[in-house]
Amino acid sequence: YITQSVEQSPSNTLTTYNFTSHYVLWTRASFPTMPPTNSIHSPKEIDAEKHEMVSNEVARGHNEHISAVDADFLAGFTDEQRRRVLRKVDWRLVPMLLILYLISFIDRANIGNAKIEGLLPSLNMSGTQYNIALAIFFVPYTLAGECLRLQNVSTSANAGSEIPSNMILDKFNRPSVFMGTIVFIWGVIVMCTGFVTGFASLCVTRVFLGLFEAGFFPGAILIISKWYLPHESQTRIAIFFTASALAGAFSGLLAYGIVRMDGVAGYEGWRWIFILEGLASAIAGLACFWLLIDTPARSTSWLSADEIRYLELRQVAIGRFKPAGHKEKHFDMRVFLTVLKDWKIYLLIIAFWSNVTPNYGLKFTMPQIMKNMGYSSANAQLLTIPAYTVGAISAYSFSVLSDRLKWRMPTIVVPQMAVVIAYAILFAKAADIKNNIGACYFAVCLACFGLYPIGPGVQAWNMNNLAGPSKRAMGIGFMTGVGNMGGITGSFIFIEKEAPKYPSGFGSSLAFAAAGIVACFTLEFLLWKINGKNAKLSEEEVRDQYSDEELDRMGDKSPLFRYTL
Repeated sequence: YITQSVEQSPSNTLTTYNFTSHYVLWTRASFPTMPPTNSIHSPKEIDAEKHEMVSNEVARGHNEHISAVDADFLAGFTDEQRRRVLRKVDWRLVPMLLILYLISFIDRANIGNAKIEGLLPSLNMSGTQYNIALAIFFVPYTLAGECLRLQNVSTSANAGSEIPSNMILDKFNRPSVFMGTIVFIWGVIVMCTGFVTGFASLCVTRVFLGLFEAGFFPGAILIISKWYLPHESQTRIAIFFTASALAGAFSGLLAYGIVRMDGVAGYEGWRWIFILEGLASAIAGLACFWLLIDTPARSTSWLSADEIRYLELRQVAIGRFKPAGHKEKHFDMRVFLTVLKDWKIYLLIIAFWSNVTPNYGLKFTMPQIMKNMGYSSANAQLLTIPAYTVGAISAYSFSVLSDRLKWRMPTIVVPQMAVVIAYAILFAKAADIKNNIGACYFAVCLACFGLYPIGPGVQAWNMNNLAGPSKRAMGIGFMTGVGNMGGITGSFIFIEKEAPKYPSGFGSSLAFAAAGIVACFTLEFLLWKINGKNAKLSEEEVRDQYSDEELDRMGDKSPLFRYTL
């Protein structure tokens, strides 16, 4: 746990709260998987202090933001009242965002289901053209997503510990309108994919799909930040990561049913996959206008006046809502350069690639792997469901395990080792896959078991070890943006002419996982060494040597900072 602030300013209580309180809470209550580092306090002490800490800080009100009357109101809001209002918000918000995130993953990956139903011969496409169509999605998705993150660093910094969010969405009084619009548009785009006539038109739809999907996840995070405090929001965000695995399971199930419409209205089954799943997405987008909640002030139909006041005041109390006259900070090149020079982020990018590249490669190719075993296209769609279900269970289970271990690295490395074993089996057995169905199917399930816990773990490890809201925002955006480029690589590693052996695909996935293991062990060792070195200095010795302003400027380079291992 990080129990000492590197951003303390005696004259600015808000700054101290935004870093110290948020960061201590992060290591216990974020994703649900935050591990500690060398700590002054025990985990039980932190747990006991957690709620009291937040209550005191919020109730104190940071006088510059709320009045004494409002502070008294917050202090008088009981634990039971707080739990009740958060339960109401959870039931209204989290399921809707989870469904939308599930839809987004289905819509970007259902091309893999369409492939085994005849997409390539129908469009006269080669295997290489198929790989290009997969990869081209990630160009606008990565670039647009990165622009949204970097443009909105000030919003993220003001939020303390939040992931950078969509600048455009932040200007909407009704976030449901923005979110509903982009979901509706990408649903229409997916429907249009069902009517493409060749490689060029398929690429056009993939480009626009990537462009409009880029705004969803940052937008979802921003909506969450309007309802929850930082220590409350990360566990909700963690739920989204299970949607990636669940999307694969649902996609296979949907494809199994939809392809039975082959020939209806003169359209092939693979076209109906896009048409019907796109239609479902468009309907979900329209539903957002009524079902996706906006802000507490716009929720009078299901929240009482006191509940609305509580939800709004606690955001004002921690400085998340900007006071009148507040001037936004613009992009800080100096901070961005420190991100570019931070070696820790590059090791984490390698670890992130150990998930992204093999994950997308497998997601786009798994139905074909199942078909290579000798199953019909319909049964191949069904056989993807158990593998993705294993991935979803694994992602959640490792989150719980990591929370108990209070240690990040093992809950990333163990899944990476499972990925190495899985792809080693596939590399050795896939050439004769029809006679090794049991071993190969087990390996596919093992790959999903290992892949899905890695992403949340790496993201959380990165967030824990970036000090300062601006650097944290940029560091998260940079790692996520560069990491998502692994999707481009993953789109090319499975080469059609190499089926069923896929030496490039299985071998590359194995190599990325192995590189991730090396990166994690290297990072763990170096952070352990730095923590040990800094632990030799007392706080008094450090403060005698550096001023508060210097420590603030040093961020996670401060001798008072303790890295999460």
